[in-house]
Amino acid sequence: MDPLTLLEPAATRVRDPLSGRSAWLAGMVADARVDGDVLRFTLVVKKDHSPDDRQRIREAIVRNLAERGWDGEVACTIRVDGLAEAPRREGGHDHGHGHDHGGGQAGGRDPIKGMSGPGMQPHGGPIQKQKPDGVKHVIAVTSGKGGVGKSTVATNLAVALARMGKKVGLLDADIYGPSLPMMMHVSGKPVASDAKKIMPLPAHGVKCMSIGFLVDEKEPVIWRGPMVMGVINQFFKDVDWSDTDYLVVDLPPGTGDAQLTMIQGVPIAGGVVVTTPQPVALLDAVRGVEMFKKLDVPVLGVVENMAWYELPGGSRAYPFGEGGGARLAAEYGVPLLGQVPLRDSIRQGGDDGRPAVLDGVEAFAQIAAKVAAVLPT
Repeated sequence: MDPLTLLEPAATRVRDPLSGRSAWLAGMVADARVDGDVLRFTLVVKKDHSPDDRQRIREAIVRNLAERGWDGEVACTIRVDGLAEAPRREGGHDHGHGHDHGGGQAGGRDPIKGMSGPGMQPHGGPIQKQKPDGVKHVIAVTSGKGGVGKSTVATNLAVALARMGKKVGLLDADIYGPSLPMMMHVSGKPVASDAKKIMPLPAHGVKCMSIGFLVDEKEPVIWRGPMVMGVINQFFKDVDWSDTDYLVVDLPPGTGDAQLTMIQGVPIAGGVVVTTPQPVALLDAVRGVEMFKKLDVPVLGVVENMAWYELPGGSRAYPFGEGGGARLAAEYGVPLLGQVPLRDSIRQGGDDGRPAVLDGVEAFAQIAAKVAAVLPT
């Protein structure tokens, strides 16, 4: 087992009390290397980190390493604004190695590619994930890249679950490119309830919330990461999701701040990964699967969108390749939830705000049935 591969997920589960980010994303882990059976790294802190903060962060990383299977020794040097302290050693046996020095990121990798997860709050205690009030299951729909039909799958999944008699919410977490208002044909300004909760807007039997309801459709959302994360948190905590069996969350493509914020703060019952069959899409879809697995989110399965095109004679053409989603699912040992054909009616339904499942596209109903079977209400 290479302990360097364990250091990133171990450090992403620890919160830096100053920046509010994970220790990995905050660039606090440097100079990682292995000497024999000793894993060495430097914890880079600031003068504003109290001695207790420094030790709690160090101890939490070491503990997470052990939980992930590293049973060797760990030697951690704490460097305060360029001044190194003596290394602390835990686990394994003392082999008499000296101090760590130098700069750079762990293993030469960019910490911004790390992922946040459960860790430490600013006071040093464990982060407590909080499920939105009244929600039984939160389902995250993601893709590694844009243009593969993730929002189409999310909206049709939500409507299909509602047609099964479930109480469903749909949250558009793509702050920079909200598509829910158009795809669900719903508009208007949400109002607050007597309990001072934002009331989601109804469409096709689904409770909907999107930043698109709060800004003009032509207005670009030019926000930095902390503002985006704040809005996403507000959508979970301040929107009235009461009496909801499934809250389907349409994540933006990729593995950035929005995804990390949600997964860090909300218990996700399961994730759905959307891809097209072509290899370039599969390369990015793998990142979505890996994100869920690294952050201990159960992967409900893979949806292969635009799987084939039905020709007039009844045969099929495969403009984006054949069976890529099935291969991805098999590689990771997760279900293939469904294969959605490439049809103009599905595209038209999204543009018109009438999800295609309403007009009998059976693939989406089958996907919803599989999800509901795994997450019964």
